[in-house]
Formats: sequence, C-alpha cells, structure tokens
Amino acid sequence: MPAESPKNGVLLFVLCLIFGIFGAHRFYAGKVGTGILQLFTLGGLGVWALIDLAFVVFSEFTDGQGLKVNTWKGF
Repeated sequence: MPAESPKNGVLLFVLCLIFGIFGAHRFYAGKVGTGILQLFTLGGLGVWALIDLAFVVFSEFTDGQGLKVNTWKGF
C-alpha cells in the first residue's frame, strides 16, 4: 500500500470548498507556489479551484511531497 499524506482530508475539503479561490487548501497541503498563483488569479477564475475540489472529493489530491490525501479516511 502506498504511503498516504498525514494531512487531514476533511480539513482540506473544507478549505477547498470555502476558500478554494484563494488557494487556502494548497497552502495547507504544502503547495505554496501554486497556492500563490491561485491567490492572484482567484483560483483561475474559479475553474482551477473547482477542479481541485473534484480531486479532493475523489481523494486524488496530492500534498507537497506528492502523497495522496485520503479525504474520507475515518468515515
């Protein structure tokens, strides 16, 4: 079984859902460079943030080290 990110997936989901256009979920996941890009482009005018939300929902989002964040672990 591949290693999973230690990041909290539910927190990542909430950050992406509420503050996705500001890149808050990317800052939390350790992707500071793309977080800054999302901040300045308002999440790619919302499109980039929406795509990220889909990745988070289906547990395909990776953290800064490339490890997948399991959104629904514990449910």
